[in-house]
Amino acid sequence: MREGIMGADVMFARATVLEECPEKKSVGDAGGWNPESYAREQIRGLVRQVFFSNAERPVRQVVCSALGPETDVKDICRKVGEALALETTGSVGVVGEYPKILSGAEAYAAETSARPGDGSTPLRQAASRVRGNLWLVPPPGKDGDRGSTALLHSYLGQMRREFEYSIVEGPPAGESNGATAMAQFADGIILVLCAHRTRRATARKVKEMLEAAQARILGMVLSDRDFPIPEGIYRRL
Repeated sequence: MREGIMGADVMFARATVLEECPEKKSVGDAGGWNPESYAREQIRGLVRQVFFSNAERPVRQVVCSALGPETDVKDICRKVGEALALETTGSVGVVGEYPKILSGAEAYAAETSARPGDGSTPLRQAASRVRGNLWLVPPPGKDGDRGSTALLHSYLGQMRREFEYSIVEGPPAGESNGATAMAQFADGIILVLCAHRTRRATARKVKEMLEAAQARILGMVLSDRDFPIPEGIYRRL
């Protein structure tokens, strides 16, 4: 399914980013209209709408989550962070690897050891500074570690305290309630849909689940989109 996802009953986002699929040739390859430039402008528009368009409900922390595990969100988180850093002088932290979550008795042991995000260590000490106001921040815990929802909330709270803005990759929203838990604690969630894989029913189900949990849906990114219509039309967009 390609265009079906844009039906009115699932069009819950305020902005759409069109990403060129890396395996496909685009109409822009022949010269003229540049799909990469167009994608950057779309990301810039999403950033402005999400972070700067609503003074009554300001957004400082967002979760980016794909609907399925096959969609890569890390690069989109990075691009959103880079675009945001150009729009503000405030500090921007990007977490491009989602924290894994345990529940129940398994989470107890995870809460007993200090790790980035539990408040014992400043996140900026573990982060990599990309440019003046942009940092790449590691997820809580070491590689392969998992933490409880309480630790995850502690981590998001620390991100909020140390960075004026933060973009955090969440687990796939269609397969885990972790994305919902993160979206409830953050200011909202941006969903990432794959143009060639995301199904209408899946998108509708995730939308209803997030709304039932009173999570704020801020925007949508449509990835792996190709451009089958003539180049001249896209030049006028």
